[in-house]
Amino acid sequence: MNKSASQEEVKHAQENGKEDKERKWDSTEVKELHETLQSVPDVPVKEASNDVVEEAMDEIKSQELNLEGQQKISPDSIKDSKTEALGNIAVRKPAKVIFALDETELESKLEQPWKKNLFERMEARAQAMQQKIIDKENLKKELEKKAEKKLPRDNLAKEWFNTESMTLNNRVYLLDKLLPTLIPGIENMLTQVEKKKVLTEVDTPSKFDPINYLGEYLMRNNPYSIKDPGMSGYQRVMKEVTEDLKIYVPDTICNRVSRLKENVKQNRKQRESIGKIKVKVANTRKQALQEQFDEWILDPKGMIPVSVIQNALHEFFQNPDFKLESHCKQLDITDSTEPRLNKMEFTEYISSHIKDLKSEMFEELLKHLCHSADEFREIIKADMQRQMFAELFLHCDHGKVGFLDRQRTLALLESFYDHSSQMLRSLLRNPRQWPFIEFEEMNLSELWGDMDNQKHIYEGFDEVLLEMNTLLSAKHSSKTQSKLLESPDQPKLNEQRTSTLPANLPEEQRGVTAEQGPQRISTEEQEQGKKPTAEQELYIESVIQPGTHTESTLEQGSSRELIIEQETHRVPSTEQGQHKGSIVGQGPHRVSVSEQRPSRESIAEQGSHRESIAEHGQRKGSVAEQGSRRMPTAEQESLRESIIEEPYQKSEREPYGEIISEEQEDIGSTSQSRKDSMLKSTKSGEPIPSEYIEVPLKEMRSWEQIHEEQIFLSSELQEEVPTSSRKDHFSETSKKEVQKDKSCEPKSQNIEGKLWSGEFFTCNWKTKYVKFEDEEQANLIYGNSRFTDLHSIIRNIQSFKEVKGRTAFNGVSFNLLQFVQLLETFVGEDAPLSISETLTSFFKAGYVETEQEKMNALEKFRQNALQVRRRLLLDAIFQKWDSDASGFLDLKEVDELLYTYKEGMEKESMKKAKLHIQFPKPHPGHEVRLSSKQFQNYIELIVSELRGNEDQVLESIVEFLMNTLEKSHIENLRNCARRKWLHKIQHAAKTSGVSLEPVYSETFKALTQDAEAHGNKKISAHISLLEENVLLPEKGNVLLRNVACTLDDAPFVLNKVLYRDMKGISFTVVDEGKPIHVPQVQYHGNIFFWNHFRNKNDYNGSFLALPLQDAYMRIFGVLAVDTLRDPHEINIFLPHEIRFYQGVANVFSTAYHYVHSREHILHIVITGIGWLYDVTSSITSITAYFVEPSPAQDSDYVLRSMMVTGQRGLTEIHKNPPTINRKSCIFRDFLFKCTDSSEVVLASACGETHIVVPLRERTGEALGVLDFNIGRNRMLLYQEYKDLQKMMKVVQMACYEILGEFSGEREKKHILEIENVGEVQRAGILFFRIMLLELQESIQLLNPMEFVSLLLYDITPLAKPNSQDSKSTELEANMELVPDILKAVILFFHPELEFSSDLGSWDKCKFYVNKYLVDNICAFDPTAKYVEVNVQLIDEYVRGHSRTEVWKFGNVVIEHLYHWIHICSALTKITRKLNSAITPPLPSKTDNYMYAKMPGEGLQEK
Repeated sequence: MNKSASQEEVKHAQENGKEDKERKWDSTEVKELHETLQSVPDVPVKEASNDVVEEAMDEIKSQELNLEGQQKISPDSIKDSKTEALGNIAVRKPAKVIFALDETELESKLEQPWKKNLFERMEARAQAMQQKIIDKENLKKELEKKAEKKLPRDNLAKEWFNTESMTLNNRVYLLDKLLPTLIPGIENMLTQVEKKKVLTEVDTPSKFDPINYLGEYLMRNNPYSIKDPGMSGYQRVMKEVTEDLKIYVPDTICNRVSRLKENVKQNRKQRESIGKIKVKVANTRKQALQEQFDEWILDPKGMIPVSVIQNALHEFFQNPDFKLESHCKQLDITDSTEPRLNKMEFTEYISSHIKDLKSEMFEELLKHLCHSADEFREIIKADMQRQMFAELFLHCDHGKVGFLDRQRTLALLESFYDHSSQMLRSLLRNPRQWPFIEFEEMNLSELWGDMDNQKHIYEGFDEVLLEMNTLLSAKHSSKTQSKLLESPDQPKLNEQRTSTLPANLPEEQRGVTAEQGPQRISTEEQEQGKKPTAEQELYIESVIQPGTHTESTLEQGSSRELIIEQETHRVPSTEQGQHKGSIVGQGPHRVSVSEQRPSRESIAEQGSHRESIAEHGQRKGSVAEQGSRRMPTAEQESLRESIIEEPYQKSEREPYGEIISEEQEDIGSTSQSRKDSMLKSTKSGEPIPSEYIEVPLKEMRSWEQIHEEQIFLSSELQEEVPTSSRKDHFSETSKKEVQKDKSCEPKSQNIEGKLWSGEFFTCNWKTKYVKFEDEEQANLIYGNSRFTDLHSIIRNIQSFKEVKGRTAFNGVSFNLLQFVQLLETFVGEDAPLSISETLTSFFKAGYVETEQEKMNALEKFRQNALQVRRRLLLDAIFQKWDSDASGFLDLKEVDELLYTYKEGMEKESMKKAKLHIQFPKPHPGHEVRLSSKQFQNYIELIVSELRGNEDQVLESIVEFLMNTLEKSHIENLRNCARRKWLHKIQHAAKTSGVSLEPVYSETFKALTQDAEAHGNKKISAHISLLEENVLLPEKGNVLLRNVACTLDDAPFVLNKVLYRDMKGISFTVVDEGKPIHVPQVQYHGNIFFWNHFRNKNDYNGSFLALPLQDAYMRIFGVLAVDTLRDPHEINIFLPHEIRFYQGVANVFSTAYHYVHSREHILHIVITGIGWLYDVTSSITSITAYFVEPSPAQDSDYVLRSMMVTGQRGLTEIHKNPPTINRKSCIFRDFLFKCTDSSEVVLASACGETHIVVPLRERTGEALGVLDFNIGRNRMLLYQEYKDLQKMMKVVQMACYEILGEFSGEREKKHILEIENVGEVQRAGILFFRIMLLELQESIQLLNPMEFVSLLLYDITPLAKPNSQDSKSTELEANMELVPDILKAVILFFHPELEFSSDLGSWDKCKFYVNKYLVDNICAFDPTAKYVEVNVQLIDEYVRGHSRTEVWKFGNVVIEHLYHWIHICSALTKITRKLNSAITPPLPSKTDNYMYAKMPGEGLQEK
């Protein structure tokens, strides 16, 4: 009945639509006919219109009959249109009544034949009339030309042309109206006068009156009455003059037209000139680009991969300073590196993307391309190095199992490091420190109490910086004092040059920055291209105490420059172009190899190894004065080869142990004498060359100040440089000028003497070397005919695996990616390829496995492969069994089918297996449900109990189940469609950017699509989540809030609240934990209807409520589905629909907790970043990325930038986070290297050093990365490096705990009282809780005598210092550090001392440091209700002591207590403002962003 009624309604609507269309067509056609037929002269309008209208109506009726016939023939199409109209769509679409007919074809059929004939006739007449007018105009022009030839021009009329403004209007009027007739009349009159001799016969009276004759002439030749009077030569010129004068009459048509023409003419000229300029500029730019092309390293065919150029342009357009983001849309970056560009194609390609760039932007682009060319050279070098390490891995992997032993690899790295010379160690990284060893391999005492600066990743890093700082400060102070005495008019110059910190930094950060100032390279110093300072040379020689014997000054200079680059926070080759300007105008200023070698050769020719430091320094200073820039990359590489190659050429022929230099025994006297002379000059106060004064990094000075300092330095140079050195300087300068032309030559195409082969695996590295076991096993299953029915299911499983390419870190072995990344981290970016080659040969000789180890590795590889194969087969059989995609199987049903295996012969063995497995809790219906993972474990346990080979038995069971579970084709199709819809929900969670809105949307889409496709229903749905009832507790402890619903129900359902005392079955579902289906809601008395405007007679439909459960089977919400909007009378939910909706609820629960786990991880990271910024100051920015599936099919993952923390510690949380992919990050691929290998990566980009640390899942794969940008520093100080390790260890432990709790793999532990408040509050303090437990455990391991030693510390100075210098201030602060820290600790346990005098006495406070203090510290809960302390007073005691001061003090107890006080203080503050302190940083799909500063402060939305 409902179906027929609905069909009648559709048919009625279609008929109404046709009638309206007929009326509209009829009226418009009649109107058109009247308008067109009126122009036809021979036919009566009324008669013709009536005939045509009748003919048109007959035609329309025939078309209507045809359409009705088609309507009766295809009733299925009516059903389709009805379904579309009844879908879950807000706007009802009109039904279509034309089927299988193109609209253009329909219009052509309805077109009348008379209309076509009429249009053809009218068009022919119009063309004839137009041609007649054209012919007439042409004839007129020809006649005018003939008249011009007959009558010559009389230029006398040009005298009338006068543009005087006073008489202009009158003159124009006369010339236009009167004079063209008057002048010929006067001529005729004068002719008659002469003819009749009126003037000669004056005395004789004449009848001729000239005035009358002129009047008669004017009347006869009136231009208005004569059509073509003809024109004389004089009149023709007069007419031209008149037209020219009209132009100058203001506010006339001619004047306006003339001005328009003039403007058009000027605009045309301007456009032509602009076009010429553009062509000239374009040619100039193309020429500059062609010259810039020579800067790149090319393949053997002289080409560059187009993807590299696209990446360079993409980075340039993405620069926020240039505001060129719109240009990025035109760039379609290719995935492949095969397309290449030659010089012309390179020029044309870049020119096509920069047409509208201004000259300044083009210069910036040239600079950027210079950087990119240098970076690409480094990338090719790294790529060659990685290929070398990959081949090494394949060589060491004798059994081809795909992994190497981690401990043996680290042991070989330690051996190589120990046997290396001191110079080589300065390039390598210590393999005994993090990140080579994991946090789990460190003892607590090593992490929290190890304060030995020698254990830095760069050996002796802090001591070198301290020595440099001391030398530079002493030198700088002596220089400025002497200069101030000479020139008292410059009192502020000393402040400008000695200030190393901005005034707005806090004291704590000033202390840290002042300490590490020398490690920074100032921006001004980079711009001026300064050479390394003398103090830095002293540092180099002190590091290379064993050293290698250098036979000439040339080798000494090159070695110094190499190590200076490595040890003093080098600026990589990519920074060369930042301060160069455009390529076109700066070519001669470059310093190439050929320029610098003669200068060094001149030094070597002098042959003196006993030159003074002043002379040697002045030579360098002279080069700097000439405006030289930093050495090109090719020269650096040649210098590196000259230094590193010599001691390592022997290693290829001799055992590695002999590399330890024999040259150590032959240390020349040159370096020692230079060191002694420098030390003596420093100690005696003699000035070191003033060019080596340090320029602060963070002090942004004006160009005038820099210019004054340059003048000051040059004057000092002139005073100190001897005459002989000046002559040498001039001779070197003259040699440089001779060879200037060679500086414009293109860079060498060699990388350390090796040509690039053209292979570039940065983008497709994994496709060549990495193989994934699941893909290989899937291919093997596809080739096995036993599992033919599972092939399609396995293909779907493999296609649903979205995030591909990540490798898990297991701490036992390395795969190829991890091995290559480890060696790359060990060698670093500064070491030449010769070191990598030496390391490779050393590994090949040292990595030896026994036969037993090889067999064990093969067995492990086989077990891994079989495990992957098992998982694929069992996943496929589970999905085939669960044809309704419910997500679970009934254990009873599984047992019944398994017991029939081999006709029940293995039944008893299977029952034994059930004794060794712990099944999930039974559901309210006493049924045990097995998830996919539980089903796999159950089958594997059964297989282990059966006799025979386990792999064969498992495949036999899978084959038995596959053949037994026979599903129809419709069931298979339905299963496949539902799996895709469920996968979209999971995909939405993973690509949402930590937002639930896409998850809600995909959930409702899956429900509605399934209802339409498999149930022929129109449904409504909503999701309600449990909340604590705070406002109205009398209505129940909890409430259900509707957080999402389908579109039609949003006004009535969204954000509404359901209490326990209201009608409804939702709370029954929450209490019982099972779904409830109400077939007919109109007969159920406990259904709550949200739409009160609905008529009670329309309460016809079914209602289904399903519980939402987490991993612990706890109910956290309800998913409700109803059919109240469905027009069918019988619309109950079928069993397969209910099971699918249960699967939707299960997948939604997983997606919901996935999003919230990422949200909690973000919260933890923000807390950790806030703590880290409190104790460090060298970190420029921190960016957090999450790994997500790529939007494209069969492609790599992407990284989504979730938040960025600036130097001030202010975190910007993106609400619409941007994503980056691998193909657009060729120059910044360190993020993807970290994600691929799940290892820490140390890299540099654009002159800034990055420490990229992975956030790992419990499986070992990277779920995200944290990018720590430390600016232009080579590395953090050891104290900051250790604090970074502490922060990352705690963050990773917190991530493991969060992920384990959400997956149900570990039970939740509430240790602090604040953790019982709620999940969000717990995530906000989880970082502090874990760090507090770590500290308490580490404090327990301390020796009690270390606490006693603090009581013996004397804080009374022997004498009051007279001077307030830095040393006395530091000594005074150290004396107050111990009592202040201990007083702050005591106040946590004895807050009553705040009002007591004992707190001011150190002797009385000592009595509170007893044997119970450590126990109280280790058991203290700062969030407990009984804790009432004055946090402000405690902060006052600690605030005066910086993190650097505590580290320098060097006491382990003070170090622990300092961190313990800060953590307890933060937790106490959070507890006191609990409601506003912890707000989850959950983004939403808007363009806004949020700011988060500290865990104790709320988030501000902007």
